[in-house]
Order: sequence, then structure tokens, then C-alpha cells
Amino acid sequence: MCGLRTFAKGGVTRHHLQVNFIATATTGESAGTLAVALGIGLLMGLERERRKGSGPTRQFAGVRTFALVSLLGGISAVSGDGALVAVAAAFVASVAALGYALGPRDDPGLTSEVALMVAFVLGALAQEEPALAAACGVVVTILLASRERLHHLIRDAMSEQEFSDLLLFAAAAVVVFPLLPDGSVGPYGGLNPRTIWRLVVLVMAIGGTGYVALRLLGPAQGLPITGLAGGFISSAATTASMGAISRADPALLRPAIAGAVLSNVATIIQLGVVVGAASVPLLRSLWLAIVLSAAAAILFAAAGALRLRGASTDGATPARRRAFDPKSAILFAATVSGVTLAASAVNDWFGSAGLLLAAGLAGFADAHAAAAAVAALVANGEVSPSEGVLPVAVGLTTNTLTKLVAAYASGGGRFARPLLGGLVTILGMAWAGALAMR
Repeated sequence: MCGLRTFAKGGVTRHHLQVNFIATATTGESAGTLAVALGIGLLMGLERERRKGSGPTRQFAGVRTFALVSLLGGISAVSGDGALVAVAAAFVASVAALGYALGPRDDPGLTSEVALMVAFVLGALAQEEPALAAACGVVVTILLASRERLHHLIRDAMSEQEFSDLLLFAAAAVVVFPLLPDGSVGPYGGLNPRTIWRLVVLVMAIGGTGYVALRLLGPAQGLPITGLAGGFISSAATTASMGAISRADPALLRPAIAGAVLSNVATIIQLGVVVGAASVPLLRSLWLAIVLSAAAAILFAAAGALRLRGASTDGATPARRRAFDPKSAILFAATVSGVTLAASAVNDWFGSAGLLLAAGLAGFADAHAAAAAVAALVANGEVSPSEGVLPVAVGLTTNTLTKLVAAYASGGGRFARPLLGGLVTILGMAWAGALAMR
């Protein structure tokens, strides 16, 4: 009996210790999340305090009010009582409405009042998702602090046409793109609506980036930099975007050509990275082709830059009033879709005629996809490194054909003819290196 009492007493003691430990941990968690709520309120309040002003015209909420409201949201959420949260939210909303009603009428904006409600909500959210609430608090504070910059951007820096283009791009990327089916349709199963529209969005994005770079850096630097960066995404899409820019403003022909050529530098670099990531032996067999083609692209772009330095493009920027040309984006997507459909038809008619045909068909859409597929075969031991060199070169060749078609379709002969020499030189050096290493 004595032993049983002792065991029972020890069990109760252990139970109490366990309960106390859980309670302490819960209290510590709540203290931490409440501290996050307080920090959010202080951060937002500091920004509002700077704009609060003084005297009869000052705003109604500052650093202390925001900190208390955010903390109130946290405390009401910690309680776990939905009714208390609702009452606290109604109280904050009433305070915000009263502050707006009694505030000065020279500025009828609702920013501080809405921000106060946001502080309450973020304080409550911090009890469940402290990291998300803290991140949202920082974003909201940045938004509040960027008032003058945003007003300047909307009213002065951005034209009506530029704003319309921004809305058009947002609709294409956020509204239309998710609604399109992601699957093969049409004859031979060679068309994917979502993939096609992704090309449209991509060309619009690259064109918009080029437009911003054009305004910030000027034609001589903006378009070449955009071309190099865009080439890591899609050299063909970048070529189409540069062609559309040169067609819209002929004075930008030379920098647009430089941007298109530099996109090929990015393509060669990325091709080497893709191959090396999948198969180092194949990269060893391709190193000369990669080095020679990249050197040719860099030299061709440098020659264009020297010609560009002597050309005057000071008056070119104002002539381009649109961030991108939607018609050119759709035309490029239609062109690539046509090439892909034709390649699918050839594959359906003749079947798989070996690795060269497969790489060539893949290259019409993306040179990196063809190279990655060949590198995977080499890595699996199905193809030797020397046998994988020619298929990669064939994929690069068909991808160059896609770029040339896109260049003529988007920019016409004035854009495509000078680019033809550079693309042929780059491709020729790639083939020379590939044949030398076999």
C-alpha cells in the first residue's frame, strides 16, 4: 500500500510538471506572437507619425495608436473568443470612422483609417502566422512610405498609354493564362494553349522590360542589357521583342540588333550550364563549340556596340509610346506554334528517325530542351559523348531557324538581314567546334 501511494504521488507530480511545462511553452509562444503584433504596430505607426503633423490639422493616429491597435488584435486573437475579436474589430472600425469624421477636410483620403484596420488584422494574424503577418506589415509600411513616389509614377512618370499597357499585361498574365487548358490539342497533338499564351506573355514582359531599360538607361545601354537578360529566358522571344521595337521606332534599329545578338550569348552560356549539369563528359566534348560560338556572339555584339557608339539615338526614346506591341507578341506565338505543328507533323509521318531528328524537332521550340535531352541520354549511358555532339548542334541549328523566322516576322528585313550574318557566324562557329571534337 505504501508503495502504491508513493507511485500515485509520483504520477501526480509528473502530471503536474508536464502540465506546467506545456503551459509555460504556450505562454512563451503567445508572448512571442504578441511581440510580433506590437512590432507591426510600431513599424506602421512610426511611418504614420512622420506624416501626422501637429496642431489642429494633425492626423488622429500615430505610433502609440497603431501599436495599441495591433496589440489589441493580437490579444483578442489569443483569447480564442470569436465574439471578443468581433467586438474589438468593431471598436477599431468605430474609432477609425470617428477619426475620419472629425479630421481635417483638406485631404479626404482614407489611408490612415484603413491602415489602422490593417494593423488590427495583422496583429490578430500574427497569433497564427507570425512570419506572414510580419512580412505583410513590412510591405504595408513600404506602401505607406512610398506615397510621393507612387503619386509621381502614376501622375507624371507614367502616361495613359503606359498604364493601359500595364493593365493589358496584367490581364494576359493573371486572368487569361490560368484559364487556358494545359494539354495537347489540335492536329498531331502539337499545340498547347497554355504554352502558346506563355510565349505571348513572355514577349510582352521582355518588351516591357526593354521599354523600362530604354527610359532609365537610354537606347545605347538599355536594349543590349535587356537582350542579354532576356536571352536567359528565351532568345527567340527576345529576338521577336527587339524586332518589334525596331519596327516601332527605326531609330532604335542598331541597339535592338545588339540586344538580339547578346541574347544569343546568354543562350550559349545557358546551354553550357544545362549540358554540364546533366553530363560533364558531354560538356567536355562540346567545350570548343561553346567557346567558339560564345566568342563569335560577343565579338559580333561588340562590333555592333562600336557602331552604336558613333550613332545618335538621343531622339529615339520619345517615339516609342507603347511598352510593348501585343500584335507582335501574338504573331511570334503563332509563328512558333506553326513551326512546332509542322515539326509534329513530320514526326508523325516519318516516326522517330533517330536522335538527330528528335533533337532537331525539339530545337525548333528550345535549344536548351534539345541539349538537356541529349545530355540525359549521355548521362544514362545510352549515347556516348561523341555521339551526343551532333544532335546538340542540330538542335541549335533548328532553334536558329526559329529566331530568323521570328526576326523577319517581327522586325522585317531591316532588322533580320543584319542579324542574319551574326546568327550564321555564331552557328558556323558552333558547328566548327562540334566537328573538330568528334
